[in-house]
Amino acid sequence: MNEIDPAHRFSPEAVRKFDGPTDGDAPGGMNDVARQVASQYRRDTMSPIMVSGVLRMVEFGVLFLSGLCVYFYFVGFFNYLAWQYPVTIAAASFLAVVLLDVTDCYQVVSLMRPIANFGRILLVWAGAFALMALTAFVMKMSQDYSRLLFGTWFVVGFVLLFGLRLVMSRLIRRWARDGRMERRAVIVGGGKAAEILIRSVEKQPYNDIRICGIFDDRSDKRSPPIVAGYPKLGTISELIEFARIARIDMLIVSLPLTAETRVLQLLKKLWVLPVDIRLSAHSNALQFRPRAYSFIGSVPMLDIFDKPINDWDSVAKRTFDIVFSLIGIIVFSPVMLATAIAIKLDSKGPVLFKQKRHGFNNEIIEVYKFRSMYTDRSDPTAKQTVTKNDPRVTRVGRFIRKTSIDELPQFVNSLLGSLSLIGPRPHAIAAQSHNLLYNEVVDGYFARHKVKPGVTGWAQINGWRGEMDTNEKIRMRTEYDLYYIENWSLLFDLRILFLTPIRLLNTENAY
Repeated sequence: MNEIDPAHRFSPEAVRKFDGPTDGDAPGGMNDVARQVASQYRRDTMSPIMVSGVLRMVEFGVLFLSGLCVYFYFVGFFNYLAWQYPVTIAAASFLAVVLLDVTDCYQVVSLMRPIANFGRILLVWAGAFALMALTAFVMKMSQDYSRLLFGTWFVVGFVLLFGLRLVMSRLIRRWARDGRMERRAVIVGGGKAAEILIRSVEKQPYNDIRICGIFDDRSDKRSPPIVAGYPKLGTISELIEFARIARIDMLIVSLPLTAETRVLQLLKKLWVLPVDIRLSAHSNALQFRPRAYSFIGSVPMLDIFDKPINDWDSVAKRTFDIVFSLIGIIVFSPVMLATAIAIKLDSKGPVLFKQKRHGFNNEIIEVYKFRSMYTDRSDPTAKQTVTKNDPRVTRVGRFIRKTSIDELPQFVNSLLGSLSLIGPRPHAIAAQSHNLLYNEVVDGYFARHKVKPGVTGWAQINGWRGEMDTNEKIRMRTEYDLYYIENWSLLFDLRILFLTPIRLLNTENAY
């Protein structure tokens, strides 16, 4: 059994196609206790990965600037080896950060215990200087550099480096105590297995996991209401709503891997959430290769799903959105001004139309559009789909809808952050097909909301835009959206962005 590939066993396709019993993706109503607990965790937390990443950049800057200051003190302002010294100082600073990373000095446990890691930090800093000296010796350049200068920098740099670590340890402890830097986890499945898991996690020193509660479909006889001091807050269906309100980071399934049917039933409900999903492996009889596991302290976990576009990927995507949204607003400002004038001249009412739609994590957002319907016939909930030659649409409205000019104000949504430039298109909250909401038509529809919705997307450039008049169109659009989420990259976003104007020339389905 050691040859089983857990990533293949629980692929998104396997979960979506599993046809065991399920209550659907729609969140169930929470009980009062669960709602009260969830309200305590509404605030977003700081990711440990982001904190350690920022610290890397800060430490590089501190080491580099301290080296330059020592150079200016001893040599003057670029009076000797004007570029060689700065390059050498930058290289040594970068090497030190790399060595600190390799020796796990950026792990949360190490950051919280700088005194215990004093020797390791000193050894890394000395190692960077040793490698720098060896390189200078091999290149026959050592006589050109001042030993006093580098000796002074060694002392100054280490004092600053260790001092910064002392400050960071206090900050991290305070953030952890205040709940600002933690990974919020929910245990899925109760009973003895959950108790063993919780005890194992709590034994880990300097743990950044905060267990927020337990959810289980089983009755109190099989799954006690209190496990290891944590309450059972509700059923799996109620967990969907709880996880969205409480900003949960991780779901830990405490069921044995051998209970494959039960595990798949749970994953079919839970994979729609933008969270990490882990299967506890601490008590599994099945053993995989060590690299198949991730760990919370020493507790092994099988990675089932990862939160998409997380940590530094989210920073890169947000930067992408800001840059290209500003470019879009500047480039299309004449078109938007002309459109606003045309709408005013064509019919009475406001230029812009605001519509409530489902955003990231199923939250309700307001999306801006140029008004394309007569004011007294507008349909803010989009309960009635716009069809060809729809009498509600104005003359200008027909043109701007067909050319997608009505969507241009959404550059502002993207700039402000409620939308992303690229992503699944957001649908109105009451959008229907044959009197069924979209989530009632497509199993797993809410998984589209694991990332921010976009102004344009992979489905749109593949022809799935405009009227959603059949269930098949909704299913295909959802499939393309899920493909985008599972295969996201900045290059993929660039490809969609540059293909969008070309594909918009096909106006067959746009009314």
